[in-house]
Amino acid sequence: MSGAHTAMFRGRLLRRDDDGFEQARLAAMWNGRTTTRMPAAILLAADEHDVSAGMRLAAREGWRVSVRSGGHSWVATGVRDDALLIDLSALDAIDLDVPNRRARVQPGVEGSRLNRLLAAERLVFPTGHCPSVGIGGFLLGGGYGWNSRKLGPAALSVEAVDVVLSDGTLVHADDETHPELMWAARGAGPGFFGVVVRFHLRVYPAYDQVLRSVMVFPEEMRDEVLAWSYDVLPATSRSLEIAGKVAHSPGRERPTTTLVGVGFCADETAAEIFAPLESAPFRKHALRSVDRAPTDLAGLYAASEEFMPQGRRYAVDGVWTSASAAEILAAGREILGTVPTPESFLFWMLWGQYPTQENACWSTQGQLYFSPNSVWTAQEDDLRMELWAHSALDAFAAIDLGTQFSDANPADRPSRGMAAAQAARLEQLRATYDPDGRMMSYLTPAESTTALGRHRQTR
Repeated sequence: MSGAHTAMFRGRLLRRDDDGFEQARLAAMWNGRTTTRMPAAILLAADEHDVSAGMRLAAREGWRVSVRSGGHSWVATGVRDDALLIDLSALDAIDLDVPNRRARVQPGVEGSRLNRLLAAERLVFPTGHCPSVGIGGFLLGGGYGWNSRKLGPAALSVEAVDVVLSDGTLVHADDETHPELMWAARGAGPGFFGVVVRFHLRVYPAYDQVLRSVMVFPEEMRDEVLAWSYDVLPATSRSLEIAGKVAHSPGRERPTTTLVGVGFCADETAAEIFAPLESAPFRKHALRSVDRAPTDLAGLYAASEEFMPQGRRYAVDGVWTSASAAEILAAGREILGTVPTPESFLFWMLWGQYPTQENACWSTQGQLYFSPNSVWTAQEDDLRMELWAHSALDAFAAIDLGTQFSDANPADRPSRGMAAAQAARLEQLRATYDPDGRMMSYLTPAESTTALGRHRQTR
């Protein structure tokens, strides 16, 4: 490694032949199903000055630039061939302004840690559902988090960003000084054309209580339960986060259907929030039920971590849709009837379509997010599991409104993550802010390193 280049950074610059390079490459991937893509170098940035210096080095070396914050991407979007990977995981400072309900947060911060600090001050933020999700990619991708039906996608609570542009310039952007940058930072996901090194967030008063209800039903009731939950959604409080899950349950030979309702009680009573769920006409047929069990965000994180542990092999995808329940169930018939492993599941996320806003490019969404999650351990099962998670969604073509960036795998199933007008505007801004195309954007099919990608290339 060049000594001159080493002296430029407070962190570490690792080239392919350096000790620690492969360890850093693998550390940038949360999924046990790793990619073979090989960066030209990895910069373990210590601060924003390193990020700026990394951008300037990339320009001199002719490298493109990719970014990793928390590294929770299912498809390792930040790990790209022949690019400089700027690893932001060490940028994890949190600065709270409690009286004004504001927080300055760096991209490597895990959402669970942010909420632990906020909880001590009776505050909260709608972070990602898995405790290890980093703030950086989560916020850039829109940010569907805990209580986002009420508080909105987390990106809409970003009031400003500190961002390093492709020429190495560090700017502070808000809706007044750099409205176009702010618009793109609220939802562009991996296609954002800069490196955010700090988010300035609006945070919220903590809930009076958090309650969790669960009902588990036998396989033969699946369609009835899912259709009812979808149709009743408009009548439910936005303080109730309700989701379905079709999965194998211990002691049952066939998959069960579970409805989980999490109520975030603040300006409504628990009875008001849970009334629709507790009036379900088939409630008495539940195999198991838990009503309004007290919990907190730590408990919710623990439940999420339990069924999605790090180190397993994952293939995750999903479609937004607002079609009728009958159309959705018909399109999802193959997926619903073939949950492939005891750990895999179909996530039926009842969203209700939060209104879009002019100051955010986060746009593509629907009433429901239908999301197959393959979970397995053996590499020889890769193709079968990837086909179930990705290719089976082809049946939704007529009712597919797009996907969300947190689950998107455009290398294996290209799908839009925002409305066409927003996508066109984003590319116009990219040409302005990154005229040399320095920043890597969304994955392409040519970059797939999965069994599914190889299968398609040989057909």
